[in-house]
Amino acid sequence: MKVFIGGSRKISRINQEIKNRIDNLIKNNSIILIGDANGVDKSIQAYLFSKNYKNVYIFCVNNECRNNLGEWEVRHISYDSYKKDYKYYSSKDINMAKETDFGFMIWDGESKGTLNNIINLIKQKKKVLVYFSPKKAFYNIGNFADLNSIFPKCRDLSSEIFPNLFSELQ
Repeated sequence: MKVFIGGSRKISRINQEIKNRIDNLIKNNSIILIGDANGVDKSIQAYLFSKNYKNVYIFCVNNECRNNLGEWEVRHISYDSYKKDYKYYSSKDINMAKETDFGFMIWDGESKGTLNNIINLIKQKKKVLVYFSPKKAFYNIGNFADLNSIFPKCRDLSSEIFPNLFSELQ
C-alpha cells in the first residue's frame, strides 16, 4: 500500500500518536510518499530516518529538493515555471495524490496546501486520515460530506482554493 503523508509547514514536531500511526505503516512495509518541505514533511522524514526505514520516496519539483534526510529515492516532478509559488510546489502534491492509495494529513486547520491535498484525495475517491492538531484528534475522511461535518469551516477555506468546488459537488 502506498501512503501519501503531508501536512502543514507550521507544524515542526510530531507527537507520539502520529509516530504510532507511522510505526503501523512501517510494520506493514507501506510505501511512503512524502514531499520535501519544512514542517511536517521534514519531521516525518526525520522520524523515518531515525527508524532506518527505506521504503520512502521523496517528491521534489524539478531538480531542486529542499529536504531528503534519508537520501531516499527522489521523484522529480517537472513544472514549467521559474516562479516558486503555490502552484509550483503543489504540482508535486498532485502527483503524490494520483500515485497513492491512501492519505495521511497532519493539519493545523489553516494550511491551504494541506486542505488542497485532502480535497484532491477525496476527488480521487481516496480515503484520508487527518490528524487535526488544534484538537489533537484523528478523523477519517472519505468524502466531502465527512469533510464538511467534521470541519465546517472548510467550505470557506476551500472557496479560496477552489471557488466553485462545493457548488460543483452538491
